[in-house]
Amino acid sequence: MASDTDFQSWRQSMVDYQIVSRGIDAPRVVEAMRRVHREAFVPENLKAEAYADGPLPIGSGQTISQPYIVALMVDALDLTGGEKVLDIGTGSGYAAAVLACIAGEVFSIERIPELAQQARENLANEGFDNVRVRCGDGTLGWPEEAPFDGIAVAAGAPVVPEALKCQLAIGGHLVIPVGSGQVSQSLLRITRLSEDTYSRQDLGGVRFVPLLGEQGWS
Repeated sequence: MASDTDFQSWRQSMVDYQIVSRGIDAPRVVEAMRRVHREAFVPENLKAEAYADGPLPIGSGQTISQPYIVALMVDALDLTGGEKVLDIGTGSGYAAAVLACIAGEVFSIERIPELAQQARENLANEGFDNVRVRCGDGTLGWPEEAPFDGIAVAAGAPVVPEALKCQLAIGGHLVIPVGSGQVSQSLLRITRLSEDTYSRQDLGGVRFVPLLGEQGWS
């Protein structure tokens, strides 16, 4: 069984070789990736693989994203600290925990009740008290808490949901995988420039599970 020292060493190696060596060196992002214990967010039988360079199954047909992809998405939000962030696709809570190391408040939505409850427990066990998790349709966002300084979506959408664009603060970023099929997508960064104008940047190809919901895949 792996020890705390093993996990600490693996975590440091993950940050050095999977994150920093690929060009993500923003201090806040690097520190957040070092701080969060990824092994606390994977099933017991996969803890020894927690820092592998790839996604891992977490049950209910869902996965915990590859560490590099989590870091890439958090980096693309361009957070400086203290922001209000919306996280779509909580899964086991790992990305929400990384966001919570930088943001002031994280509001996270998971559509599968069992995963939402597991994420709440994982986050509480790890001491993250600035994350709220609820079960619901992530494509509709969390309108009563909008606007958000950043929105991260951990599932692939056919198009960018209008509800999420509308809940983005002016100057904020929405990072979301978008593609016409459910197999692969382009990771987009949508920036709200004004009340009704947005810019779009393609951050490269990715593969995510489908974003299911009223404004996603049916």
